[in-house]
Amino acid sequence: MSKLTGKKILAEIVQGKIDISPFDPKNINPHSYNVTLSNEMIWYNEDYLDMAKENRYSNKLIPKDGYVLQPGTLYLARTLERVHTDYYAPVYDGRSSIGRLGIFTHVTAGYIDVGFNGFITLEITVVEPVKIYPNVKIGQVSFETLEGEITLYNSDKYQNNEGIQPSKIWREFL
Repeated sequence: MSKLTGKKILAEIVQGKIDISPFDPKNINPHSYNVTLSNEMIWYNEDYLDMAKENRYSNKLIPKDGYVLQPGTLYLARTLERVHTDYYAPVYDGRSSIGRLGIFTHVTAGYIDVGFNGFITLEITVVEPVKIYPNVKIGQVSFETLEGEITLYNSDKYQNNEGIQPSKIWREFL
């Protein structure tokens, strides 16, 4: 496997093999595309999380003047951009400038299945209180080539999502 360069990402967008919407050519990097934080987030309202049940959560809009995240809380947010490709394996990672503030934008879910179509749900934790803002370039998506026959992602859990996706692992217990 290898990663596409920024110029190749742009060429594949033009050819329709990668869809990023909304798209801004200024967000192309040498081998990735910067994605931005939407203005919405959620966090769970449980004493403890139970993977065998649907956990309750609260919604919050991030105001233009920002919102202070607190350590010890898992915040779920999403990118402003929808991402889709049937040809490459997208990989999400946080930006180093964000990480240097002690903001972790994904816990374990950096790989995105080929064929996924939707917003990227971010799993945000912080080391110390830190203020975040909507529309900030929060992370980056790179695209890896695949070897072998491609099987497209086809799941009713997260495919074609319209917002932040809390864990739906509880469906696997039914």
